[in-house]
Amino acid sequence: MSDPSVQQQQARPAVPVLHEERLDEVLGAAPERGRGRYRPHRVGMVWRSKVFRAGAVIVALALCWLVILALVREQTGPEGFLVGLGLAVLPVPLLMAAFRWLDRVEPGPWRNLLFSFAWGACAAALVAIIANSFATRWIATATADPASADTLGATVIAPVVEESAKAAAVLLIFLFRRREFSGVVDGVVVAGFTATGFAFTENILYLGNAFGEDQQLGSSGFASVTAGTFFVRIVMSPFAHPLFTVLTGLGFGFAAVSARRHRARRIALPLLGLLLAMGLHALWNGSSSFGPYGFYAVYGIVMVPAFGLVTWLAIWSRQRELRTLAAELPAYAAAGWLTPAEPSALSSMRARGMARDLARHWQPDRTRGRAAARAVAEYESFATSLAGLRRRARHGAVGPDFGARERELLHHLWQRRETAAPALTHAALLTAHPGAHHGRPLPTPYGTGNGYANGYGYAYGTGYGPGHTPGYGHTQGPTPGYAPGAYPPPQPYGGALHSHRRPPS
Repeated sequence: MSDPSVQQQQARPAVPVLHEERLDEVLGAAPERGRGRYRPHRVGMVWRSKVFRAGAVIVALALCWLVILALVREQTGPEGFLVGLGLAVLPVPLLMAAFRWLDRVEPGPWRNLLFSFAWGACAAALVAIIANSFATRWIATATADPASADTLGATVIAPVVEESAKAAAVLLIFLFRRREFSGVVDGVVVAGFTATGFAFTENILYLGNAFGEDQQLGSSGFASVTAGTFFVRIVMSPFAHPLFTVLTGLGFGFAAVSARRHRARRIALPLLGLLLAMGLHALWNGSSSFGPYGFYAVYGIVMVPAFGLVTWLAIWSRQRELRTLAAELPAYAAAGWLTPAEPSALSSMRARGMARDLARHWQPDRTRGRAAARAVAEYESFATSLAGLRRRARHGAVGPDFGARERELLHHLWQRRETAAPALTHAALLTAHPGAHHGRPLPTPYGTGNGYANGYGYAYGTGYGPGHTPGYGHTQGPTPGYAPGAYPPPQPYGGALHSHRRPPS
């Protein structure tokens, strides 16, 4: 068994070269422990406190929600409000779960998603209620025609106001959480959560008003206004608002992966997405004025195909993230940061889930098992961010902090490799050869000491050492363990640090 104290003193692998002619710009040694946190330049004094910023946002959104509660209860009454709240909450978990599933490859932080939902439910909804009411009253007074004012407000004013208010949440995260907004999927998920929150508040108002109307008319059952409103807004079109705002999110997502030199494109794409969202929203709101079958025609000819197209595009973008892992991570495996099997495992959602399960079951108790599974999940997320960062760098879509960000992500991988590397390597074997261990218990690579248990050995380079089948297998006897301190001496990829020439072979 190799001495961990000696291996811990070995240098970490070199950072692989992105473009050899830009070597001095992007490369540097991995940070030491305690220095692996990238801290962007901060402006101002008050906003240095994360607690202050989070508290200010929470207080502002809470005040918006209190105002909305007062306005909605005034229109619907206490009973209508409770009925609307109970019915409007039904589609929320399903929509949030769908968007979160889409974000599984590189999960965004929950704080961004909760902010997006709260912004849509509180700030955007309050702006829409006030602005739409004011605009409709002004048009009715100016034209002395309340009926046309309602139609004009629904088809022109409401789409512009509501989509702009929802787009503000996507813009804020795009500007102030730029490192966590890296592509099309992020734009779709953030926009989807924002629109889900907005639709939740709007449905409370519509369903509460419908219930109040039923109380006045004395109607109930399937023929009631509440049942009809519930069927149209909750059953038939729960995806309407998310679909509109996702078009804005797609614009921001494509802008995020565009080269920084294309400034016009990075500005035009979000604006184009916002205009498409407003147009589709206006068409949907105005469908009832197209005749008795206008609503069904717009629903079947426009809304359903648009929903299918956007869904396909979102899933394709998700698969593209997995293909990026398979294309970019082998460079880090060749440099010694990852095992040779990890890029294959990380580019498969089945292998990633299996690795988390293996890490959990290999531990002696539940507490350690949960911690190990969480470490593997974090490792997978950091590896995905690293592959996406490298791909964007190839297309010129990163800033001058690329090198620091790359080193930070490698630092996080380095800290979790003891738990994640064996689980992912084992998962790669099981997904490549599903019957390899059928009917036999899975051996654990974790021993009682620092290394792996006898019977499984890991080596790096062109193979896994004597006694192994290609890629992975059993050894016939004790094999040197996998020390937690450092990887074996790496094979440099593309060149040495701060040199434009490759090292001699």
